[in-house]
Amino acid sequence: MLDPKFLEDIGAKMSALLANSPVKDIEKNAKALVSGAFAKLDLVTREEFDVQAQVLARTRDKLKELEARVEALEKARGGQ
Repeated sequence: MLDPKFLEDIGAKMSALLANSPVKDIEKNAKALVSGAFAKLDLVTREEFDVQAQVLARTRDKLKELEARVEALEKARGGQ
């Protein structure tokens, strides 16, 4: 039967080989490239988007309220 210590040693050696391989460099470069591309797109985070959506919803509610007040004032003025 295989010794578990032997399998752990092989796993550790494989991890070390992969960490020092060009694949790790390619992954790091790809992440940097994608991050740079996203930065140029001027994107916002989900949190920023949600905050602006809430501000817009409050603004729409306030606009409806003001439109109703203007309409009521116009009716009152028209009745005089």
